[in-house]
Amino acid sequence: MIRDAYSIALDPLLPWWLIAALVVPFAILVVYALLRRARGGVLRLLAGAALTAILLNPSLVQEQRAYQKDVALVVVDRSPSQKLENRTAEADATVAQLRKVAEASPDLDLRVVESAGGTDHAEKGTQIFDVVREALADIPRQRLAGLVVVSDGQIHDIPAEARELGVTAPVHLALTGDPAGKDRRILVTQAPTFGLVGKSVDVTFEVDDLGSPAEGTAAVTIRRDGEQVAKIAAVIGRPQTVPLDISHGGQTVFEIEVEKARQELTLANNAAVFAVSGVRDRLRVLLISGEPYPGERTWRNLLKSDPSVELIHFTILRPPNKQDATPINELALIAFPVDELFDIKLKEFDLIIFDRFQHLGILPDEYFDHIVDYVKNGGAVFESAGPSSAGQFSLYQTPLQQIFAAQPTGEIRTQGFQPQVTPVGLRHPVTADLLAPGQDRPHWGRWFRQMPAVSTRGVTVMSGAEGLPLLTLDRVGKGRVAQLFSDQLWLWSKGFEGGGPHAELIRRIGHWLMQEPDLEEEDLRATVIDGKLEVRRQSLTAQTGEVTVTRPDGTEVKLKLTDDGRGRATGAIAASDQGLYKVSDGTRQAFAASGALNSKEWSDPRASPLPMKALIEETGGGVQTISTQGQPNWRRMPAGSAMAGAGWLGLRQNDDYTVTGVRNTPLLPGWVALLMTLALVMLAWRRESK
Repeated sequence: MIRDAYSIALDPLLPWWLIAALVVPFAILVVYALLRRARGGVLRLLAGAALTAILLNPSLVQEQRAYQKDVALVVVDRSPSQKLENRTAEADATVAQLRKVAEASPDLDLRVVESAGGTDHAEKGTQIFDVVREALADIPRQRLAGLVVVSDGQIHDIPAEARELGVTAPVHLALTGDPAGKDRRILVTQAPTFGLVGKSVDVTFEVDDLGSPAEGTAAVTIRRDGEQVAKIAAVIGRPQTVPLDISHGGQTVFEIEVEKARQELTLANNAAVFAVSGVRDRLRVLLISGEPYPGERTWRNLLKSDPSVELIHFTILRPPNKQDATPINELALIAFPVDELFDIKLKEFDLIIFDRFQHLGILPDEYFDHIVDYVKNGGAVFESAGPSSAGQFSLYQTPLQQIFAAQPTGEIRTQGFQPQVTPVGLRHPVTADLLAPGQDRPHWGRWFRQMPAVSTRGVTVMSGAEGLPLLTLDRVGKGRVAQLFSDQLWLWSKGFEGGGPHAELIRRIGHWLMQEPDLEEEDLRATVIDGKLEVRRQSLTAQTGEVTVTRPDGTEVKLKLTDDGRGRATGAIAASDQGLYKVSDGTRQAFAASGALNSKEWSDPRASPLPMKALIEETGGGVQTISTQGQPNWRRMPAGSAMAGAGWLGLRQNDDYTVTGVRNTPLLPGWVALLMTLALVMLAWRRESK
């Protein structure tokens, strides 16, 4: 739209200071003459005015102005909470009405942007003002007619002041949803991320009825790894703390769910899912060295260097069969408390290691029976065999043969050999990662002594000379047993022929024996990382199958796993929904929690103008609740006037323009002004001369 505009412009013939120096004294004299009622005073005044006009050189300026359209920016909230009630339809109707207003207003341009707020609604809530800032970047502020936010009002990135946006135009809220809505939610206010295995952790939660008085109770169900462990009546509006047991190491997923209320906007906030990582307290290890030898220090240093291990070490210095009359209580550097260790306090140990230990009567058979029972009930034994294991003093000649997976043949091989990982060992978590990816044969230093044995059960994960079993692992009852048929591990610690992964091997064996979840040979794991559900199936056999994934909404999907040849089959699927994911392979189940502990998006799903109240008031905007007040009447209002009222919202008229042409016309030609001035001076002189 192009229109003409007129104005007066001055182009002084002299500097302003010089004009002032001439005009001010003259004006004083004229005023004095007028006060004295002197003749010709009025004529002098007119002559001075004419002379001043000549000096100012006024002209009429005619501008040709091209008026720019005002811009109304509309941002539509498309976050998950907008899907509740009739909010989406109300938002669409508001946008449609604004489009009609823009079509009927030739000086108004409408720009509509939508904001889904990203995929991390649970953690960050509804985020729309990043989209607003991006849209405002190419809108001149002098052309902005208004910012219209179409939302339920639950926005979590509202700037504290309008100046942060650089907006002076009114900010309006077209409120979708019913502000009188009611909803029930559960909030977990305290939940640890770690807990000791065998102990309980305290979890605090609160049930709130939003929009309703805090009264009565609600049934709350607590599940651990998908199984119900408790059901309690929680007092509404009051924090409540419950102890939850950590039964195993690794991740334990808890779900706390409150029953549905009579009025609910959504059930998304009726449950909270979180994971607690079970960790063991310092693991107590009993190391018994049958005799001093170079490898004894290696064992001690390896176990002492593990911060999770509390080591108790005894070394037998003189066996009872040595004819020096040494009392049995002097067979170690300190007294060897056999009765206390293997009768009273046996169950306090997580692992017992026999390092080159000989059956020389130090331990009666009844104590070996105690060890057998200890293993069957969840304990662990590791035998590192020495030369004595091949003879009559072997531990296999004790009741421990009940739990040993391999039987010594009675031989001793003293040839050099390089320890190898067996085919099953390449898939076992204890030994699979000892080799680099794609490496089947190691380049480790040789050992020179092995006690041949025949495996009767369990798995042999490492082999030695002529393929004989070197390291066997077995499960016995609830416990575990490992046998190493060589006492030459210490050669690796000395770096002989390049050494080998002695520290990692012992660490893995020890933690497998103590039932570290990450080292389970048959296991199913699920974790949510960066919006993806990652599934890992560990197995000693090749896997080509698929698992069933149950999403938080109850829908199921099949996920095919890819085997890596090292005992692990993995797969991933998008996990955009918040809540509990269940994974099953038909035998095992795994659980994973997705989203923040307390979803910010669903913390309060009720429609409310309060979060945006300060910004609206600062900019002179208004609020219209669509569900109760209907669509607002949109008006174009001049700058400086009210921008909101009962049932209407205003879009500012900025009248911004660009000048396309200018024409100057002198108002007082010089010769005309000169004649007028001379005429007035002559008249004044004539008047005064009478």
